[in-house]
Amino acid sequence: MSVSSRAKTVRCPSSTSPATTTASPPLARRGPKPRPIVEFPEPLTTDWIDPPSFPEAFALQLKRHGDSCRHLHRAVCRPGETFDRKTFQQWAVGARLPSAVQSFDMLARVEHRYRLQPGYFRAKLANTGRAIVGHKFATMPAAERRRLAWHLPEDFDQRPQAERAEILHWIRSVIISGTTDYRRFQAQAMKVRYALRFPELLSALQLETDNGKPMDVDRVRPAPPRLVSEMGDLIRFKTATLTQIGVKRSGVWGEETVTQKIEHFGLMFGAVAGDPAPPVSGLGAPLQSLSMALLIFPAFWDWYLQWREARRGFYTSWEVNMLALGMALSRRETGWIRQSEWLAEGLTPIPGLVSQDDIAQVRSDWNAACDRVHDHTLARSKELARVVRVHRDPFEPILVILEDDSPVGAYRRITDEIIARMPDPRRYPRSAAEAMRGFLMLRLGLHLGVRQKNLRQLMVCPRGQTPRSERQLEHLRRGELRWSARDQAWEVLIPSVAFKNANSSFFAKQPFRLTLPDLNGLYARIDAYIERYRPLLLGEAEDPGTFFVKTVKRTSRNASYNQSTFYEAWRLVIQRYGIFNPYTGRGAIRGLLPHGPHNVRDVLATHILKKTGSYEQASYAIQDTPEMVAQHYGRFLPQDKAAIAARVLNQVWESG
Repeated sequence: MSVSSRAKTVRCPSSTSPATTTASPPLARRGPKPRPIVEFPEPLTTDWIDPPSFPEAFALQLKRHGDSCRHLHRAVCRPGETFDRKTFQQWAVGARLPSAVQSFDMLARVEHRYRLQPGYFRAKLANTGRAIVGHKFATMPAAERRRLAWHLPEDFDQRPQAERAEILHWIRSVIISGTTDYRRFQAQAMKVRYALRFPELLSALQLETDNGKPMDVDRVRPAPPRLVSEMGDLIRFKTATLTQIGVKRSGVWGEETVTQKIEHFGLMFGAVAGDPAPPVSGLGAPLQSLSMALLIFPAFWDWYLQWREARRGFYTSWEVNMLALGMALSRRETGWIRQSEWLAEGLTPIPGLVSQDDIAQVRSDWNAACDRVHDHTLARSKELARVVRVHRDPFEPILVILEDDSPVGAYRRITDEIIARMPDPRRYPRSAAEAMRGFLMLRLGLHLGVRQKNLRQLMVCPRGQTPRSERQLEHLRRGELRWSARDQAWEVLIPSVAFKNANSSFFAKQPFRLTLPDLNGLYARIDAYIERYRPLLLGEAEDPGTFFVKTVKRTSRNASYNQSTFYEAWRLVIQRYGIFNPYTGRGAIRGLLPHGPHNVRDVLATHILKKTGSYEQASYAIQDTPEMVAQHYGRFLPQDKAAIAARVLNQVWESG
């Protein structure tokens, strides 16, 4: 029906319409006669200010058109519909918000009745930070429903089945897992659990699962006690401040390295003890036969290398790195295995791998056995170095950003998207706090260029409090964000010992200090996060003192991020605000894929290389050496180098 400037009176379809009441006896009607239903009521005023929130806008339009919730319900509801009139009242006062398909259909009718632009009310809900999903995913796990909900269009349930399947496939393959070959392999590999776990060793590191809950020991295969004891001895050897008298070592392990090595050995011994049947296709060795002493047998290494190659389809640098670890452990004078002859006492035969004669030979001459395995792993590493393939291109998820003329400018668009879609803190304080935390993660990552560890362990000193001394930070091996009264600015101080490359020539044993620029309201948002949002995220949990804290829920025990949870938090921000979703129109960058905080270092190094052509200046942005930038971080292609030279040469023609 066409919209007319004159009000139209139509027959009321409800049981209280004039036609129905006329046919009823006079005594059956009580109260005033119902107002006639006007399809397009004239507004009482044309001078009005559009409110920002949905409840205010809904209440305003009711008042502006002289409608009550009862009258509006009679006007837009059809016969047989069960939509509750009280829902309109709750919308007007903000007690509830539309969240179902029927509710959005009613909103569309109200917009039509008041001759508002289609989607007027929905736009007021766009920044709530809550996904609207009416489709019933009957067979889908709750965790997957929550991951998908944010990325579904609001009219998902109203679209054809084929289109819904297309949208779900795109979200799963692009946003959730990413489209790289490595991501697909990783998604399949994670479905097959075979690794052994060492919860006794990792509890000291406060290891948690991705959802923030402590590791459930009952759901994993724990390593046998003897293997746990031997692994603990290795960790003490590599982490102790002072070695035992008569023991030598080369290099020490930090917390992240310990976690990594435990995981790698858990995979190795889990494969040896794994089910011989597919999909694990392990060796099926008894758990009681597992020992770190197995690393002294060349046959053990060959079996594991071939198992890895069969599982993935080719060799990668991962196998080369494991061989390097084997060489280090068996190295003369400083190798842990070479200095731990007592390991031989726990050796037992494993059919198809280690015989009783092999064990006897090792026990008779431990040093000779160490020499054999050291030479074997060295030879194997050289052989594999010629055939290894790259399974994970670190640049692939952010390739669209690195190819931009201004990589940092492109990445900055993600932070702009977060602010543009920031939930209303009055109605959704926790969602707003999480969005602000994500914004500051990206902003500080872009300004500092530090590794993930230094960013997630960054301490905070609010304004007006005394910052920690440099000696205290050195003891903690962490940096701090503090207010500089001298410069009237927020600054970051990180002692050199907190960095992975602390002995690099970049630091020269001096701390890293950087004043953050107050650009695009950064200081105001840091203050708001520290004063309002961070306490909200902490809840009743103990304050770990770090700037970034997790969202503490009833099932959480601490608010500290670990390596895994911080990576997932960053990745979630990219999924929600970074990747452009053609079905919802949300997201900043087309072609972007999920990634973690380490990729920001690639963005910074590549940006400076494109602008200056200097590997040295690029190394300043990420606190590293030019050689490391050239080898790992900078994507500086021949056309980028030619473009810099052309800018210099073209000045001759421009001046003429």
